[in-house]
Amino acid sequence: MKITEIRIRKMKMMMKKPFTTSFGTFQEKDFLLLEAKDELGNSGWGESVAFHSPWYSEETLETNLHIIKDFLVPIVLGNEISHPNQVSELFGHLRKNNMAKSTVEGAIWDLYAKRNKMTLAEALGGARKRIEVGISIGIHENADELIETVAGFVEEGYKRIKVKIKPGYDVDVMQKLRAAFPDVPMMADANSAYRLKDTELLQKLDGLNLTMIEQPLASDDIIDHATLQANLQTPICLDESIHSLEDTRKAVELGSTKIINIKIGRVGGLTEAKKIHDYCAEKGIPVWCGGMLESGIGRAHNIALTTLPNFTLPGDTAGSSRYWEEDVISPEVVVEDGYITVPDAYGIGYAINKQAMDRFTVEELVFQAQPSTAATGQ
Repeated sequence: MKITEIRIRKMKMMMKKPFTTSFGTFQEKDFLLLEAKDELGNSGWGESVAFHSPWYSEETLETNLHIIKDFLVPIVLGNEISHPNQVSELFGHLRKNNMAKSTVEGAIWDLYAKRNKMTLAEALGGARKRIEVGISIGIHENADELIETVAGFVEEGYKRIKVKIKPGYDVDVMQKLRAAFPDVPMMADANSAYRLKDTELLQKLDGLNLTMIEQPLASDDIIDHATLQANLQTPICLDESIHSLEDTRKAVELGSTKIINIKIGRVGGLTEAKKIHDYCAEKGIPVWCGGMLESGIGRAHNIALTTLPNFTLPGDTAGSSRYWEEDVISPEVVVEDGYITVPDAYGIGYAINKQAMDRFTVEELVFQAQPSTAATGQ
């Protein structure tokens, strides 16, 4: 497989409603889409999940653009690729920048599946025909407003409710929510808002029968999480702390986590995500697929990954209509009674909504392979 052209689109889409976590509030979503074309005219698509500010990780849209166009594009245009697993090896000498790497690798996985007349799920080894999905709910003004929001999603059939928490918006809110919905699978996501000294406060969540508390402590920590887990009945799920299979192994061996959230962009792509999935399956650690407020392209990659057998907990892959008035894929991702049907078309399984994509495109960069295999940008 020879990659003959790479197109990068800088996108700007307005979310239906503001989304608030412990690290900030935003409604306008800036992101990158990447299209990789081969010598046969096939196209594969990837999406950068980096935000415009470095609040979730050190990566941003602009750093991703720099790394992709100045380092990663020349590599893929200069090498023949027989399988997408090679891409992470080709990028191996470049440190970190996982979201940038994942953007390129994702497009090549989609392209590979299409060339071989497979769905992306089949290419990854997945078998499920539909996946269970949950919903991620941002911080609200008060508990009553949150309860009203949750009621709507429970009525729609979502299989798990994830609620963002932060100091001052945690135990009381979760207690009221659990009282209103005693039997709904529920979890709290702290986005690293707490410290080990908050153990006693977090222990107050133990009586609420939560599926997990996600990433309560620092984003780069696995040691204090082990101490905290030993003092909590509720399983800790690690998110921001996990960037690789090695991070996963260390966290599991230390007892820092009982559940892993796999985000494709955070771990550097589908190849590493699958390795983490396989390791966790061996160790009896359930995994689920986290969301990064993706457009339909990133959402399609999440759906394909979730068809693997150890994704035993509902992920964050809500329907397109949860976030967007119009998505960049057709048909849009639809949730029915808490399930998404896995598409059966080749690759990511969804067509590109060209009109919507053009409307949301702010800038486009084109890089083409030359006879000398050098990359040029236009």
